[in-house]
Amino acid sequence: MKQPKILIVDDEPDLRDILCFNLMAAGYEANTAQSAEEALQSDIATYDLLLLDVMMPGLSGFEMAERLKAQPRTAHLPIIFLTARDSEADLLTGFDLGADDYIAKPFSIKEVQARVKAVLSRSATTAEPLAYQGLAMNQTNKTVSMDGEPVTLTKTEFELLSLFLAHRGRVFSRQEVMSRVWPSDVIVTDRTVDVNITRLRKKLGTYAAHIVSRPGYGYLFEE
Repeated sequence: MKQPKILIVDDEPDLRDILCFNLMAAGYEANTAQSAEEALQSDIATYDLLLLDVMMPGLSGFEMAERLKAQPRTAHLPIIFLTARDSEADLLTGFDLGADDYIAKPFSIKEVQARVKAVLSRSATTAEPLAYQGLAMNQTNKTVSMDGEPVTLTKTEFELLSLFLAHRGRVFSRQEVMSRVWPSDVIVTDRTVDVNITRLRKKLGTYAAHIVSRPGYGYLFEE
């Protein structure tokens, strides 16, 4: 069985070495890069997971993630951010860029191993494509097309559309949306949900009208 391949990108040498040693001991193939620039010189598309520090000299982790998500060959790559920045704004920025998880420093190695295992397990799950008329979602490579044309969504927008499209006709309260789309350790307000749904609608053209608000109840995808 092929070992999952992980790339660790962090400017702290000791932390890189500790993570690499422990992930290899846990059965993974692990490589390291001391900067985003160095990492981008490698064939990142061959990796199964990226552990990415946010605050680095030169290109930041957020900027690197944005570049990766904009390229078809790397848009699917799961990303876990490793950072001392843990404000709500930073968390939302990370998840809007397509992060699969966000671990605040300092952290335990066991926590990292558990998060890595969970993200790899989710990314390995193959799901059937979701579609409604000309709107199609591929759950495996995390792509969306609209009448044959690709649509670029953030991770949050993708998860919102996936939720509504998979359960057409069902009303989801804001609390249900929060629990299904955002990680449990991220603080999300009703306003955050509304803003992300508004952003999603703006990208769906004529299909935006199918995401309907039921005042006092929540949102649904109406056929």
